[in-house]
Amino acid sequence: MINRVLIRVKVVQALYSYVLTRPDRTFEQAKKDLQLSFEKSYELYMYLFKLIIELTDLQDRALDDARNKFMPTAEDLNPNTRFVDNWLVAQLRENEELNVFFNDKLISWQDEIIFKRLTLDKILRSDLYKEYMAAPSTDCATDCEFWKQVVRQIFLNDEDIAEQLENMSLFWSVEDIDTMGQFIIKSIRKFQDGQDNPIMPMYKDDEDRAFGDKLFSRTVQIMDENNILIDSFIKSERWDKNRVALMDRLIMCVAVTELKGFESIPTSVTLNEYIELAKEFSTPNSGQFVNGILHSVVKNLRDRGIIVKA
Repeated sequence: MINRVLIRVKVVQALYSYVLTRPDRTFEQAKKDLQLSFEKSYELYMYLFKLIIELTDLQDRALDDARNKFMPTAEDLNPNTRFVDNWLVAQLRENEELNVFFNDKLISWQDEIIFKRLTLDKILRSDLYKEYMAAPSTDCATDCEFWKQVVRQIFLNDEDIAEQLENMSLFWSVEDIDTMGQFIIKSIRKFQDGQDNPIMPMYKDDEDRAFGDKLFSRTVQIMDENNILIDSFIKSERWDKNRVALMDRLIMCVAVTELKGFESIPTSVTLNEYIELAKEFSTPNSGQFVNGILHSVVKNLRDRGIIVKA
């Protein structure tokens, strides 16, 4: 659920924050903050499920208000209720695991009424909604497909929604929103297929659960060693090692830790992941720079027998 791609992002971010704030912030505090960031990402997954339910509730109340206005029209009295009667939403309401989490963590959008109205309006004005409501019939597959497309086309592609979510928590970044949105879509597919446990756990397994803490802790422990290795491949005629972007250096430090200490992760996976992180989070030239340094590091580690994996 919290997959390794997101774990790597959060480890790099936690390391960056730790380096900038020490000695005011201890290593143990940084580790606790890293774990909190994972928990908050999982909360976002739950918040998105709750948003689906509350948007449906908002539209249901709007239909009820129309029925009870002073001079209702025939359409007000006999509205198309397909949206509010959606099969998936009924399953979400009844899911015990969701309800326990909502209650324990006080998950609610009740203070975000303007945001909910704006988001509902985006859905109601979309061609996706119009096609769904105009279809001659519906079933659980159609109802699930509708919400999968809402998540994909609206939740994950609207700047206003992204901005609102980022403002709600310091721990919710674009990467969190995209990752949790994709997992919402996978969970909806599980509901549609009738699987017993459609709500995904926080981690896939114990190995993933331990991965982030181990990667962060080990990187801090051997950071000086990794930096010396990295510096040995920064050619002074092209790069001043003292002027290498901090984010580039930290990304490479984490990558080298993973190369050395995680035998089950193929070298190519590690290289690709951290080169992409450099492109995403650092300077325009960072991808090429990190790519060159890390490939030199890999050759050196292989020649010295420190890594022997594929």
